[in-house]
Amino acid sequence: MPPLTAKQRAQLPDSAFAYIDSRGRRRLPIHDPAHVRNALARFSQVAFEDDDARDRARSRLLRAAKKHGIMPIGFISAQLQPQRKLPRGNITFLLTDIEGSTELLARLDDHYAPLLADLRRLVRAAVRSAGGHLVSARGDDTFAVFERAPAALEAALAIQRQMLVGAWPEGAEVRLRIGLHRGRPSLTDTGYVGISVHAAARICFAAHGGQIVMSSAVRADVLETLADGVSLRALGAWRFRGLPEPVDMFQIDAADLLADFPPLRSAVLAD
Repeated sequence: MPPLTAKQRAQLPDSAFAYIDSRGRRRLPIHDPAHVRNALARFSQVAFEDDDARDRARSRLLRAAKKHGIMPIGFISAQLQPQRKLPRGNITFLLTDIEGSTELLARLDDHYAPLLADLRRLVRAAVRSAGGHLVSARGDDTFAVFERAPAALEAALAIQRQMLVGAWPEGAEVRLRIGLHRGRPSLTDTGYVGISVHAAARICFAAHGGQIVMSSAVRADVLETLADGVSLRALGAWRFRGLPEPVDMFQIDAADLLADFPPLRSAVLAD
């Protein structure tokens, strides 16, 4: 199938493409049967900005396939493969969240979407470099998993170091809170399920921008492998909403990272 010329692409409406990124670049034409088949074959080669963008593009592509009477059985099977590759058993969760995202959105307006895309690329690169798996990136947060706790800590440190040297639009101060937890969730067709997943979310949300916090479950697995200049600071036992027992919490300290933070948010220090 010959590629579309620039003039032909320009004449197509946005609805004729499965994927339009945050900068307005249009990918995967789906305006006729031949291009739908081509998009089905090339879908896995596209570097989407995040999981939400991939999901939207997948939905548009499947609707186009149905419209043109194409049965994308092989495509659907291939899309299930990443879920099957996610680790099972005891795994370490890494969650990130943008501090003050509402205020940032109000200040940056149209510049916020590109900022969010840049942040997701930064997190995704650090996770993959450390051998982890990015499970989802929705709204202002990301969720990744690792088979090894030291790899999760490596990724968290890399993310915060990159955040400190990032050049953000309009000189904005952009900070991520990062939480690490370890548990044995169930892996279902819709993702990870279990109390440990909820605990990881609570732990991340309790942190402050620029801070990395972890539960004692992670500390036990990283204590013997800490890199030079990296240490753990005990924060005490904290009670989190919905969790049956207090969680012993620790802050990761490194000379090149922010170190002084208020007490944890949205949690209560246990007696």
